[in-house]
Amino acid sequence: MQQLKVCELFAGVGGFRLGLESTKHYKVVWSNQWEPSTKMQHASLVYEARFGAENHSNANIETVKTEEIPDHDVLVGGFPCQDYSVATSLKNSKGLIGKKGVLWWSIHRILSEKKNKPKYLFLENVDRLLKSPSSQRGRDFAVMLRSLSDLGYAVEWRVINAAEYGMPQRRRRVFFLAYLKGTDVYKNLQKANPTDWILRDSTFCESFPVEQSTKNLVEFDLEKDLVQLSNNFNKEEGLSPFLNTGICINGKVSTLKTAPSYDGKRTVLSDILKKGAVAPEYSIDEADLPKWEYLKGAKKEIRKTSTGFEYNYSEGSMVFPDALDQPSRTIITGEGGKSPSRFKHVVQTSKGLRRLLPVELERLNMFPDNHTKLEGISDAKRAFFMGNALVVGIVEKIGVSLFRKISELEKQLQN
Repeated sequence: MQQLKVCELFAGVGGFRLGLESTKHYKVVWSNQWEPSTKMQHASLVYEARFGAENHSNANIETVKTEEIPDHDVLVGGFPCQDYSVATSLKNSKGLIGKKGVLWWSIHRILSEKKNKPKYLFLENVDRLLKSPSSQRGRDFAVMLRSLSDLGYAVEWRVINAAEYGMPQRRRRVFFLAYLKGTDVYKNLQKANPTDWILRDSTFCESFPVEQSTKNLVEFDLEKDLVQLSNNFNKEEGLSPFLNTGICINGKVSTLKTAPSYDGKRTVLSDILKKGAVAPEYSIDEADLPKWEYLKGAKKEIRKTSTGFEYNYSEGSMVFPDALDQPSRTIITGEGGKSPSRFKHVVQTSKGLRRLLPVELERLNMFPDNHTKLEGISDAKRAFFMGNALVVGIVEKIGVSLFRKISELEKQLQN
C-alpha cells in the first residue's frame, strides 16, 4: 500500500508529524500552525526549522480557504477543548454556527467543504472533553460525534495515559480515529459487535490493549438536530454518559469502561535525565527552598480575596522532589522559568536539587533531543511547547496500527 497523505492542523512543533512519518507509512502534504495573540510565531518557526517551510501555513486556520488545502487521506490534529455549543445561523436556517475562535468548527468546515473528504481522521484532545461543560456533562463531545456522523464518519475513541503503557510521562489524553463511509474500516466497524470491537478488534487495541473494567456496555442514540442536541444534552447535570472507550456510528453511541492491559518495559523519570554537568540556573537556590516546600506541601488555611472576602483553602501535598523510580507527572505549559511553583518538576541529583532541562522535557514527550532548540527560542518557551505537546510514541503506535488495519482489510477484499 502507498504512503498515506496527511494534513496536520494545530501542528505545534510537529508531534503528530514526528510520530507518523517515523513509521514511513505517512507523508505530511500540508500543515498549519498559528498561535493567536502573539507577534512572534515561535512554534511555527521551530516547525519550519525541522521540516521546512514548503506546504506549511502560518496563518489563522479560520481565514484559510479550504481550496488552499491539498487533498489528503488523513486529517490529524490536537485541538483545544473549548465551548462547542451551536446555534442556528441567521443567514441560513439549515446552517449551523459555532462560537468564533472555537477550532473544532475549523475542522468541521474543512471536512464539510472538501469535495474529496479525507478517509481518516486522527485527533487528540484533553480527556476533559468527554465531560465538558460542567453544566451539561458530555455535551461538547456529543456535538462533535453527531456532527462527524452527519459528515459520514464513524468514530472510535480511547483515553490513553502514556505511562500506563510504559512511556516516561503520566499524560492522559483522548484520541479519536474516524473512518469515512465507504472505507473498508467503516464497513468492518458497521458489521462488528460493539463490545468485541472495543475490547479486541479496534485499531487502538493492537497497540494499546485493554480489558473490560465494568460489566455493562452503555448505548444511546444522539439527537439528530445539532441545535437541539447542543441545548438539551444531559440537562439534568448528571455524570457524562461517555466512558473512556467507545464508538459512534450513524449517531449510535456504544461506550465501555476499560483498563489498560500492559506488562512490558517501563521507562521512569531517572531514565531520561541528562548525565553530567547542568547549567547553574537550573539548580534550586537554598534560599528558595522554603518557598518550594510550602508550594509543594499540604495546606489548610484561610485566604482572603482582593475584595476582602475570606475563604477556607486546602490542598494535599505533592511528592517533593519528584520520584525518580516512577514516570513523571504531566508537564504543563508553566513548567519553564526559575520561580518556585507547585507544578514544576524538581529532581534530586548528586549535585543537589534542580529543575528539569528542556531536553529532558522533550524526552518525556518522546521527542528527539533538542527538537525545539533554536536561536531566539528561550528555555521557558521550549518548556511551554512541551506543556502543549503530545507524546510522540502514542501517535507512532496508533499510526502503525491504523496503516496495518487499512492494509489488512484491503488485502482481504482483494482475495
